Amino acid sequence: MALSAKLVMRQGQTLVLTPQLLQAIKLLQFSNVELEAFVQDELERNPLLERAEERPDRDPGRMTEEPFAPEPGVDGLGEPGEGEWSGEAFDVDQASLESSLGTELGNTFDADRAPTPGETPMLPDGLSLSAGAWSGTGGAPDSDAPNLEAYVAAATTLADHLAAQLAVALADPVDRLIGQALIDSIDEAGYLTEPVEDMAGRLGVAPPRVANVLGVVQTFDPSGVGARDLAECLAIQLRERDRYDPAMEKLVANLPLLARRDFVALRRLCGVDEEDMADMVAEIRRLEPKPGRAFGASPLQAVTPDVTVREASDGSWLVELNSDALPRVLVNNAYAARVGKSRASDEDRSFIANCLQSANWLTKSLEQRARTILKVASEIVRQQDAFLNHGVAHMRPLNLKSIADAIGMHESTVSRVTANKYMATPRGLFELKYFFTAAIAAHDGGETHSAEAVRHRIKQMIDDEPADAVLSDDAIVASLKKLNIDIARRTVAKYRESLRIPSSIERRREKTQIAAAARGGASSESMVHN
Repeated sequence: MALSAKLVMRQGQTLVLTPQLLQAIKLLQFSNVELEAFVQDELERNPLLERAEERPDRDPGRMTEEPFAPEPGVDGLGEPGEGEWSGEAFDVDQASLESSLGTELGNTFDADRAPTPGETPMLPDGLSLSAGAWSGTGGAPDSDAPNLEAYVAAATTLADHLAAQLAVALADPVDRLIGQALIDSIDEAGYLTEPVEDMAGRLGVAPPRVANVLGVVQTFDPSGVGARDLAECLAIQLRERDRYDPAMEKLVANLPLLARRDFVALRRLCGVDEEDMADMVAEIRRLEPKPGRAFGASPLQAVTPDVTVREASDGSWLVELNSDALPRVLVNNAYAARVGKSRASDEDRSFIANCLQSANWLTKSLEQRARTILKVASEIVRQQDAFLNHGVAHMRPLNLKSIADAIGMHESTVSRVTANKYMATPRGLFELKYFFTAAIAAHDGGETHSAEAVRHRIKQMIDDEPADAVLSDDAIVASLKKLNIDIARRTVAKYRESLRIPSSIERRREKTQIAAAARGGASSESMVHN
């Protein structure tokens, strides 16, 4: 067969993910913290982007579930509208930008509205904006002002705290090197993560010498640091308190029995009575199981809700975007036009054209992201209104497909929107994914029940059970069937464990001991009174 080259024309359809589309998808799944960091990077990278100033008379970043009508002077979520950047110094339109930059922009976005000529632009505080406002010289902060961040003390880490004590406790250079290696192997909780034998082989020293240095490190503050397991951590703290007697040693050696609350077996092993066992358990509870958590802990960051829900005057629910979680940026078309009209090189014109296109994409992607979040959140509120009105017991089963079909979007889009997004409701702050729960069938084949609502009912049953009639998992299944909920025993056990509720045997033992202790206290009080 002879090989030959020929031209063939075929017609087909393919989906191409452009960089701009990938950026929009990435913005959609960002949390508000990640989005703020991304926008800040873009502001530093793109000279045509800058933050929109807040105006006291309105909040352009606020959106509700009502029809999205842009306010006068604002296009979308922060883009300048007609009259925002007009005037002789900013006489710019789409055609002049294309001609000056030598790039056609109409194939990417719809033509922007032409600004009204002869109108002086105004800043949000009412001040006029001149042509030199972009020079960077006006309104600069005072360079002589003190930097308050320079006076903030750095947080002391656990490794630094232990290294300072090591320099005082050990004088031998080799022991100090061993001690520093041990400190480097201590995790944030305060536990030694590398075996002594492995560390001795790595350092080329005898294991007893490493063990001796470890004994010195275990005397450092905080008490219990350098332990290899929980039992050793508690034993170190008890020794420092002079409470590590033979009975306490056996109790620490049998922590699994303590976790199961098997006090009968513990009293038999330790050889103590009920009163002494209660004192020993109370002493254990006063210890710190993670001695290192007081050092180097990352600061907690308060969750900022992306959506707020409040009750309207007519009893309906009003869904609004939180303006504090929406970064607002503007595109400085005037600066792009000035560069295009100047005698700039082709490289500079191409750079400004790319920056302008990127800035327009970012502002429109932010607007589309806000609208999508609001649309998904509004549909969630509509389908879970019973939860907002009556509580978690009335939550309905919900999945991504239900929301996607209702608003005409793909399930993957809804999944990205609900990731790392939070909703503030009158019943608390919830992640959007919290409202999506599995469906549990009804016993008579009727309407299904939400898994979260069933979990809440199980917790209520266990909280209300009397001490002399503790409910087993089978009894909970029977009670739920009376409520028309068809559920298996293993599912009840799984929900109970997810709520960190012990088994019926452990609950019965605990309630019996509490009742016995209460009777003993009452009898002692009666004897004292007599």
